Amino acid sequence: MMESTATSPALAVGLGNTPRLAIRERLILLGALAAITALSWLYLIRMPMVPSDLGALGVRLLSGLPPRLADLWLTFMMWSVMMVAMMLPSASPMILTYAAIVRRQPKHPAYRLWLFAGSYVAVWTLFSAAATAGQFVLQNSSLLDAASRATRISGAVLLLMAGAYQLTPFKNTCLAHCRSPLGFFMTEWRDGTAGALTMGIKHGAQCVGCCWMLMALLFVFGAMNLIWVAALSILVLVEKLAPFGHSISRVSGVAMLVGAIAMVIPH
Repeated sequence: MMESTATSPALAVGLGNTPRLAIRERLILLGALAAITALSWLYLIRMPMVPSDLGALGVRLLSGLPPRLADLWLTFMMWSVMMVAMMLPSASPMILTYAAIVRRQPKHPAYRLWLFAGSYVAVWTLFSAAATAGQFVLQNSSLLDAASRATRISGAVLLLMAGAYQLTPFKNTCLAHCRSPLGFFMTEWRDGTAGALTMGIKHGAQCVGCCWMLMALLFVFGAMNLIWVAALSILVLVEKLAPFGHSISRVSGVAMLVGAIAMVIPH
């Protein structure tokens, strides 16, 4: 049975006393997260677009599928890996804090840490499925070109929606949760394996709530434009980790609104 926050290990460390791993453990965990992120970026740089790009195994696995389904799978893989590359670095403080908390418990199986991180990634994988469906709908509606880049009007609409969302209270609330790892565990702590899974899903959901419209901006300059992917990754990282992250969120929202207006003004 899941325990309430009144008995959580997070409460035991006390407000303002963020638990920390030993330097060696911290470096090992950060190294693992960095390696996963680097491999994700390597995949994006190679960006397989047809089954043959994946080598003999890719041809064997996907050649039996109708071309439409093969394209769908490769697009889903692109979005899934891209979300790992973009979002895992900004989630590292939450993962490190969880690792430090469970490290203080008498029994702390290592798999719980990876279950927490994995369930966070699973939420973004579900988002990737929705993004893949959205991409195909937009392409079939002629609102995206062959490079998955929005037309001028649809791009302006996306910028307008994203800019407005950046200024909403809901965005601010989700961002506040993502910016405070200890605060998250103080209110959401659950013990055990089920607890790790539940908290990872909750954190993933809050993170999606914070960043989903930013991900929609990938269509403005092309979902496969790695410079744009990197720029949005940096914006997400600054929003979540910088002391002035909330201000950056609001300033970027205003900039997006200005950009939307600029896109529809005749040149």
